Amino acid sequence: MNWHSCIFVSALCLMAALAASSARAQTRVGEAAVVKNEVVRVAGSATRQINVGDSVLRDETLRTGTDGAARLVMADSTNLSLGPNSTLKLDRTVFDDAKSYRDISIRLTTGAFRFVTGNSEKSAYKIQTQVATIGVRGTVLDILSQRGRTTVVLRDNGASRVCTLTFQCTDLTMPGETAIITFAGGNYTIQKSSNPPWTFACGAAAGLCNTTQYADATPTITPPVDDGSDPTGMLCGR
Repeated sequence: MNWHSCIFVSALCLMAALAASSARAQTRVGEAAVVKNEVVRVAGSATRQINVGDSVLRDETLRTGTDGAARLVMADSTNLSLGPNSTLKLDRTVFDDAKSYRDISIRLTTGAFRFVTGNSEKSAYKIQTQVATIGVRGTVLDILSQRGRTTVVLRDNGASRVCTLTFQCTDLTMPGETAIITFAGGNYTIQKSSNPPWTFACGAAAGLCNTTQYADATPTITPPVDDGSDPTGMLCGR
C-alpha cells in the first residue's frame, strides 16, 4: 500500500471512529416520565435540566437535586426511579431489538432508587454501586447507595443476587428480604435480613413509583448496537 493509500485509509478510519463515537453518545435508550424540581444531565462541570418526555442517552450521568426526583422509562419498559440527591450513570446498553436489551448496565453512584424490570431477559440487567453488584430476575428492588454501604430490598416476587466486589453473595427470594453490604477497614461484609431497615420514598413525587410502558421504543440507531465494539478495527489494524 503506497503512502497516498495509507493517508486515505487513515482518514476513513478517523471519520468512522468519530461517527461511531457520536452515534454511541446520541443513542436514545429511554425517556423521562416523571420529573420534579432539579433533575439534570451532567457533562463535566456543566449541567442541563431534564424535562418530562426528554430522551435519556447512553453513557449519560443523571442527577437529582436536594428536593428533586425522577422516573425514567427505558426502551424495554424498565422503570427506574430516583429519589432526592441521587446520581446514576447509564454505563452500557446493547440493544437486542427495538424493545429489549441484550446487555444493560446501570451504575448507581449515590442515593435512593427503585428498579422495576422490563421486557429484556433478566440476565441482561447489571446494576452496580460503589460496593456491590446486583443481578435481577423479574422483580422490584429498592436500592440505597451510600458511601461504603449499599442496602438492597426485594419488594416483589422474583429474585435478586447481591454480591460484594470480592464475590461474597447472597440471594433474595422473598419479598422483604434485604441485603446490606458494607466496606470498612479494607474489608467487605454482607448481611441478610428479613426486616427491611429502609424503603424507597414513593411520596417524593406524584407518579414516582408508577410503572408505564416506553412511549417510543425505537432507538435513534438501528439495533443491535454494542458500545464496546470497534467497527473499524480490522480496517485500522487494531
